[in-house]
Amino acid sequence: MKVLVTGAAGFIGFHVANALLARGMDVVGVDTLNSYYDRSLKEARLKQLDGQANFLFLQMDVSDRDGMTSLVAAHPDIEIVIHLAAQAGVRYSLVDPYSYVQTNVMGQVVLLEACRALKELKHFVYASSSSVYGRNRSLPFREDDRVDEPSSLYAVTKRAGELTASTYAYLYGIPQTGLRFFTVYGPWGRPDMAYYGFADAICTGKPVTLYEGANLSRDFTYIDDITAGILDIMDLPPEKGQARLLNLGGDRPEHVTALIGLLEKYLGRSARIELRKRPVADMEKTWASLEGVRALCGWTPKVSLEEGVMKFAAWYREFHKI
Repeated sequence: MKVLVTGAAGFIGFHVANALLARGMDVVGVDTLNSYYDRSLKEARLKQLDGQANFLFLQMDVSDRDGMTSLVAAHPDIEIVIHLAAQAGVRYSLVDPYSYVQTNVMGQVVLLEACRALKELKHFVYASSSSVYGRNRSLPFREDDRVDEPSSLYAVTKRAGELTASTYAYLYGIPQTGLRFFTVYGPWGRPDMAYYGFADAICTGKPVTLYEGANLSRDFTYIDDITAGILDIMDLPPEKGQARLLNLGGDRPEHVTALIGLLEKYLGRSARIELRKRPVADMEKTWASLEGVRALCGWTPKVSLEEGVMKFAAWYREFHKI
């Protein structure tokens, strides 16, 4: 079976591509290798994938219509598409909103248009985000909650991607599943995410910026759990023409202060906390209801926050030679 993975040099895409290759599948990986964060980390991830017999990498932008059309023409035997390429980051969407529309909205349309030419396509799986729940105050977040009050442009583009995919399922029969990820963390992670930034600050003696609020918490989800969930769901496509949305989260919101404490423990250094007012675009608390995914395939997260932070800290120390 051949699988197209977009964002293959990204955090989640790298882990998913690795897991697919371990299954013996053929993987076509696509990534633009942009400079949103240090490109050398993306190249280091790719180095882990390069040389594996069933892996082909193409540096390409998913919003490139001609490029994606040529890709599917060259690989008409693609049976699964796992679309993880995106312009990520809530706060950066306030700085460069255009890149979010180009990658997350136009990229979704271009890829779905390309998928129409894949006669063997069984399942289109794509990344959404817990950010779509926006200003929703009802916890835990459920897939049937209203999501019409986003708190960032990033959330707007991810919700637009969900609506676009649903429309393509209705119009063209593409069976697809959107996955709302909740604060994914772990080895080979994204430096722009809070847990990675905390580790950087702790190890360099810089202040750790912590946003004020006793309830500041996240439903942290370890990367291995996310990867297992994606592959489980990939194997269970909906009926032709159906669209579904599923949460993938840890189902155990943890205070951000607990995360910092664990990073101190496993990095062996103390954090110097600097409190600041929480940005308006940031959600105060996230928590995923997992009823939908459990009913579908029985998936449940297995890695505790302490175990996950321990593994991340060990990788971080090795990768950064600390």
